[in-house]
Amino acid sequence: MNFDPDSISEACPDTGQTPPLPVKTPGKSSSVAAPGPDPETKSPYQDRDLSWLSFNERVLWEARDQSLPLYDRLKFLAIFSSNLDEFFRVRVASIRSLLELDKQARKNLGIKAKALLKEIHRTVLAQQAEFGRIYQNEILPELQSRGIYLHNAVLADKNHRAYLQNFFREEVLPFVHPNLLQKGRIIHFLRDKALYLAVRMHPRSKSGEHKSGPSRDKRICYALVQIPTHYCPRFLELPGNGIRHDLVFLDDVIRTHLQEVLPGYVIKDAYSIKLSRDADLQIEDEFTGDLSEKISQSLAKRRVGAPARFLYDKAMPGSMLKYLKEAFQLSDEDAMEGGRYHNFSDFFDLPNPLAPALQSPAMQRLPHPAFDHDLSMFGPIARQDRLLHFPYQRYDYVLRFLNEAALDPAVEEIKTTQYRVASNSGIVSALIRAARNGKKVTVFVELKARFDEAANLQSAADMKAAGVRVIHSLPGLKVHAKIALIMRREEGLSRGYAFLSTGNFNEKTARIYADHGLMTSNQNLTKELEQVFGFLENHQYLPPPFQHLLVAQFNMKSRFLAMIDREIDHAKAGRKSRIIIKINNLEERVMIDKLIEAGRAGVRVDLIIRGICCLRPGIPDLTENIRIRRLVGQHLEHARVFIFHNDGAEEIYLASADWMGRNLNRRVEVGFPVLDPGNKAEIRQVISLQLKDNEKAVRLDANLRNRPIVRPPEAPVVNAQKDLYALIAEGKLGK
Repeated sequence: MNFDPDSISEACPDTGQTPPLPVKTPGKSSSVAAPGPDPETKSPYQDRDLSWLSFNERVLWEARDQSLPLYDRLKFLAIFSSNLDEFFRVRVASIRSLLELDKQARKNLGIKAKALLKEIHRTVLAQQAEFGRIYQNEILPELQSRGIYLHNAVLADKNHRAYLQNFFREEVLPFVHPNLLQKGRIIHFLRDKALYLAVRMHPRSKSGEHKSGPSRDKRICYALVQIPTHYCPRFLELPGNGIRHDLVFLDDVIRTHLQEVLPGYVIKDAYSIKLSRDADLQIEDEFTGDLSEKISQSLAKRRVGAPARFLYDKAMPGSMLKYLKEAFQLSDEDAMEGGRYHNFSDFFDLPNPLAPALQSPAMQRLPHPAFDHDLSMFGPIARQDRLLHFPYQRYDYVLRFLNEAALDPAVEEIKTTQYRVASNSGIVSALIRAARNGKKVTVFVELKARFDEAANLQSAADMKAAGVRVIHSLPGLKVHAKIALIMRREEGLSRGYAFLSTGNFNEKTARIYADHGLMTSNQNLTKELEQVFGFLENHQYLPPPFQHLLVAQFNMKSRFLAMIDREIDHAKAGRKSRIIIKINNLEERVMIDKLIEAGRAGVRVDLIIRGICCLRPGIPDLTENIRIRRLVGQHLEHARVFIFHNDGAEEIYLASADWMGRNLNRRVEVGFPVLDPGNKAEIRQVISLQLKDNEKAVRLDANLRNRPIVRPPEAPVVNAQKDLYALIAEGKLGK
């Protein structure tokens, strides 16, 4: 689900009518494609990009789940679209760039780019066909049964025609600027992710005649009209009687009035097109000069990146498609057929005239009793570590933590990291307020957070103007840690209070991301956090060895490997052993090999992996002790949790890091132990629910397919997200 651009975290499976595919039934795979290696192969490794497509397919399953409210299903169509567009802009663009290397260089990398791209396109086309089936055969009829009509063409009703004409002339026409296409003379630039109508037409004769025929067809020419979605809503609700609700696409409003846009031509037809471009910033040298200035310059280049995917209406005549590819200098590999409409990510904003019906009710965020019964945040944290579970519990506590620090006379210093902050961020406002109140505030802002670079540059500028000490990205490293440290003067001594999280400092995404956050004053942790910030402030500084925190670049990878080795030793000695890991993505080969080693030694390994998974489970004599689940529900599972049984002396860590090469080797990440027995019990219960989920969880088989969990008739339904909310609401979590 695209709530997380960094984890591929807008797109367009644009489809028309397609034949139905098998519906999901218990115990049977309903995958629309079978990407990946032959299931008979002994290789334990999976391709990362094909495994990600398997995740996006699981998102699509939610769109066809008829137990969900109708507008929730539309939301999952939008998420699928958004995810897929980012996949092409990031991953497919990267793979295609490999084709520019010489044959030997590609061979050395071990990537068969052409074959992989072919398999990606095959899989995506199958998924888009399923998208089209869901949309055409299920969503549209269900909307109509509720009196909501989303039209594929503008209505013929004369009242609606008059309304649409006025709307077009007053609200749309000022933003519509057609361009004639002249192949070989003028190369028109297609904006990244923008929607266009490619218009086929011929000049009107001097007499006003506009008959078509062989002679007229020889004068066929083409024009380009951008659909102004930045200025006008994508969907328009037409006036009605309150019983029937008619919605139309902005695309069709413009189609219907193209004659007014191009009065000197006879319009024959118009087809939707869209180009996604390479999103790589391509900063060649991070080690010299002003990195923030380089990122600012590169943001402009992203808008003109190389083509990643050219989507076109599959109803378009072949001669027209050929003309457009030549006019825009596109290759056959750039083009991918779609349907009448693109950018189905706009379904997030489809009007619901029956709201709040047809959509899930807004979730009431739950309190944490320790904080609601105390006027200060510091008192409860000083007495005991406190664990927060988002989005089920209120994120206000994090804002309150920083706002209280901004006003508290005893607080001397605040340090924090920023990766993706919300627009109009309350976090940023609290830090600015603290600086203006005379606190020493240091904020490390990661400028290289993909698709949030501009927002991070702006928030950094705002904080700097208020007196906050802002430190920008480290050359060659990305800082992905989510940490905050407040130093407070108590009884003449400086005491640290910290917030460590698996998710971003972002109060908006905290409404939909499932994350855990720890508030602690444990000196072992806060003192090591000071050392982490020391490194961020001066990356030449080498902190002493970390004993409690897991910090990528220093000890995270080696400590994880050591803890797995310890489980292997327990298993070989006949002692109890088990590993449970929940992450977004698993790709790092060293970690995969170590998990395989553990499984072969007899360690039971349970993995909950939302997205990329490069490990194939269930291969006899190799990975048969490894089980992998994927959980996709109303909220985006974003937490990273690591549980090592250790013969009963269990250790639990939470972290910001996935097990990917980038996280463990090229980033600064922080993992932190859960030490309080009550907090440990809470995490155990959360993970236990997720391993028992038989409604939203699936298991991954050896060939990347999502396999439904078969629930015996007598067994209760377990929905981990709903059940966790209920446990917190009833005060039973960890009990």
